[in-house]
Amino acid sequence: MNGALAVIYQFVLALWVGGMAIFTFLVTPAIFRSYGRDRAGEIVGKLFPGYFGYKLGVSILALLLFSLMGRPGGAAPLSFLILALLLNLSHRFLLYPEIQKVKKGVASFEADPDSPLRKRFRKLHAVSMALNLAVLVIGIVVMVEEVLNI
Repeated sequence: MNGALAVIYQFVLALWVGGMAIFTFLVTPAIFRSYGRDRAGEIVGKLFPGYFGYKLGVSILALLLFSLMGRPGGAAPLSFLILALLLNLSHRFLLYPEIQKVKKGVASFEADPDSPLRKRFRKLHAVSMALNLAVLVIGIVVMVEEVLNI
């Protein structure tokens, strides 16, 4: 049973890192290269609820599977998995709604880049990107730790 759990856990980690990397480094940039800033923002904005749900789901699954495997000496991965879950929860339920609220007040992202709401959005977006990258890095670290401990 533990062997099967380990394989599923590794698969979930691969989905975590691979899914985030594809969305962050391939899908989003391709959309912004293909459309104007406002239209690209609309498209990516439609994808975000699913993306945030995906990130939250894989972090919950990874934490659950890791806990079920009961590996000795697993305090570091466990701490990272808990941190990723907390970051994903705060991103999805605290930061993202705030970004949505500010975004609704911005008439156009292409016009008037110096408006106060646009500046506020830029700051919130920077925090969002940092959280996203932090969760991606945590996934990579946990995956590497898993590979080294097989």
